[in-house]
Amino acid sequence: MKIYVDADACPVVIKDIMFRAAERKQIQTILVANQLIKVPPSRFISALQVSHGFDEADNEIVRRCEVGDLVITADIPLAADVLAKGGHALNPRGELYSTETIKQKLTMRDFMDTLRGSGIHTGGPPPLNQSDRQAFANQLDKLLQQHKPG
Repeated sequence: MKIYVDADACPVVIKDIMFRAAERKQIQTILVANQLIKVPPSRFISALQVSHGFDEADNEIVRRCEVGDLVITADIPLAADVLAKGGHALNPRGELYSTETIKQKLTMRDFMDTLRGSGIHTGGPPPLNQSDRQAFANQLDKLLQQHKPG
């Protein structure tokens, strides 16, 4: 198992949780972004900068993702692509995406995009709070406990 982080919009506090987990579990963790991302010195943590452009980071993650890999992302289309490849996708708020719920989430995302395109202000998600951070850490820990090193 490898962990890929959709790092352009990933909150710093979530990256910090990821860094600690990568070291503790000794699991390869790759942060993929359009910009340079600083990562702590570690043989388990690396950053991959992709070219600027719409969905470049997402496309690289999907290209590299294999069955059983974990992707940290709030991007619903990326999560859908990861699930289709047999990977796992975890939202920074601790929600584990599933094949049972991803279609509904894609539909809602498209609906909200349509509203925004019509000029309706829909707002964004609320700020990440302590409960979200705890939910993420718990779900990540649960997933990593299930992982058996190869």
